[in-house]
Amino acid sequence: MSLIKEFKDFAMRGNVIDLAVGVVIGAAFGKIVGALVDKIIMPPIGLLIGGIDFSEFVIVLREASADTPAVVLGIGEFINTLIQFVIVAFAIFIVIKAINASRRRQDAEPAPTPPEPSEEVRLLTEIRDALKQR
Repeated sequence: MSLIKEFKDFAMRGNVIDLAVGVVIGAAFGKIVGALVDKIIMPPIGLLIGGIDFSEFVIVLREASADTPAVVLGIGEFINTLIQFVIVAFAIFIVIKAINASRRRQDAEPAPTPPEPSEEVRLLTEIRDALKQR
């Protein structure tokens, strides 16, 4: 099997395509959550802490000198990223929980019973059984 055909078979599987769609949607969802945290959640928190722009909250380890930039710990950006992670993880948890509940409901439902055979089918079955006994 050629390498190109093998790759094509791999790439056209449903799971790979589903994964690609999930990655694209996840990236878009990450941007939405990032904007939510940076623009809506963190400004009020910064205001409560004392008017700090939280995304610029840093701890300076070494001041900037003439030719070297300052060395800082970006605590505010880290906290923003941490909150974004928690929101995304919670959203994924809710989706997985809903999927599992749906699966449990499907598993709990009894299998549909087949309809009763018609009178003709019953009669033909009796004839077949009678012929087998002879």
